[in-house]
Amino acid sequence: MHYGYIGLGNLGAACAGCLVKDGFKVTVFDLNRNLAEPLVAQGAVLATSAEDLAASVDHVITCLPSPAVSERVLRNILPHMKPAASWVEMSTLGRDEVLKLAAVAEAGGVQMMELPVTGGVHLAYQGKITMLAGGDRNLYDLHYKAMQAMGDRIFHMGPLGSSSIIKVITNMLAFIHLKATSEALMLAKRGGLDLGQAWHAIAASSGNSFVHETEGALILNGSYDIAFNIDLALKDLGFALGFGKEFGVPLDLASMTNQTYIAAKAAYGGEAQSPMIAKLLEDLLGTDLRADGFPARLE
Repeated sequence: MHYGYIGLGNLGAACAGCLVKDGFKVTVFDLNRNLAEPLVAQGAVLATSAEDLAASVDHVITCLPSPAVSERVLRNILPHMKPAASWVEMSTLGRDEVLKLAAVAEAGGVQMMELPVTGGVHLAYQGKITMLAGGDRNLYDLHYKAMQAMGDRIFHMGPLGSSSIIKVITNMLAFIHLKATSEALMLAKRGGLDLGQAWHAIAASSGNSFVHETEGALILNGSYDIAFNIDLALKDLGFALGFGKEFGVPLDLASMTNQTYIAAKAAYGGEAQSPMIAKLLEDLLGTDLRADGFPARLE
């Protein structure tokens, strides 16, 4: 099948690249044309606009920075999409936004599948990210080979809206784990331990987490560069707290973590990297969390 991919930020570029590498015909578009150049070099076709892309492909995938952008792009491309085309939305949206946009798509004769992912951009470049599909089973089956090209663990979570809930849950856990790992590393440093050895010991312990192994390493390097910023973290935590109110679930740890991210945004700005909540603690205590041998970016 011929896929169109709109939105070539960190995650979008990685997933579109995996489709190209797996032999799919892929046409790409981003407002920043420079982001498309590496994909074109790999064999993708560059469209002149989102509308032209939609008219030339069998199905459209989007990976965009906000619900407002997703809606604007959808409304622009709908009149141009081919009969029987479907829309695969990989952006992180709230459940209500997913259902609203699905209704817009349906009114234009297009079926929607939501496909948020989790695991980190470094895994997306390897084609090993976890994919959380929501929507009709026929769409899941139709796009399964494309999902296999982009990820290695694929879950059909249920009807539209289901994936948005589980994605928010996984991100909420990741942010909580990041706060916990920051505090744990600071305890180790202030306790006089070798931080590199402490990181390895935690990684081999019952207290380990995926976030400790990945973002914890970037904290020790000092780059904090996970390719995910504080504004995005606050957006996702806002979704989680909204679900907590709706479903009647007290989210004490998520609420505290949200406050930490608000403080980090005030200190470093919304574009700062998400693991910089650890720097809040470093600055407060005048103690850096550095150790040799840890990477600036995850590969």
